Amino acid sequence: METYWFDSLPSTQTYMIEALKAGELSAPVCIGARRQTMGKGSRGNRWIGEEGNLFISLALPLSIFPEDLKLESSSIYMAFLMKEFLAQKGSRVWLKWPNDFYLEEKKIGGVITNIVQETLVCGIGLNLATAPEAFGIVDVALSPYEITESYCRLFENLPSWKQIFSKYQLEFEHSRVFFTHHNHEKIALKEAVLLEDGSLVCDGQRIFSIR
Repeated sequence: METYWFDSLPSTQTYMIEALKAGELSAPVCIGARRQTMGKGSRGNRWIGEEGNLFISLALPLSIFPEDLKLESSSIYMAFLMKEFLAQKGSRVWLKWPNDFYLEEKKIGGVITNIVQETLVCGIGLNLATAPEAFGIVDVALSPYEITESYCRLFENLPSWKQIFSKYQLEFEHSRVFFTHHNHEKIALKEAVLLEDGSLVCDGQRIFSIR
């Protein structure tokens, strides 16, 4: 997979989506920025980051993903692949439902996904060097370039959703002391039921991880 690096971008995710729509890039491809000034976080929040942290977006054909993966749960799938890579390097990172990387009780990054025609666009941000107040930093020494190269190689041989979910099902228990947001509502995960497709049942509502 080709990877293109920029000194600075407002948002790798916005750049990738616009480049795909304009026909300037085609999947599979990855772009990275050394600095990001107006990155996209969850619920429309900005994810601003300084040099040394990870800011990448990947464009991947939908056809490469396992048949048992629901696209609504692609953020869990993509995030868990990254989480497992970091864990293999010795990190204690865990994945809060559906798309946030945490170290103990501090957020250290996240994933956002969009569908553009027949392409999944996945943006990933990780605090590797610096973090705003109340946020954390990844607990292993890795460069943005090393992570990106290794992560892109994972898409040569992808596991099934069933394989990912069997591991994530256990990890989900860490999320129960937290909240998630749905339709501008704050919802406690304490009593949530995690279904096999990655969605949740909370207070009688079924919630997918569309991020």
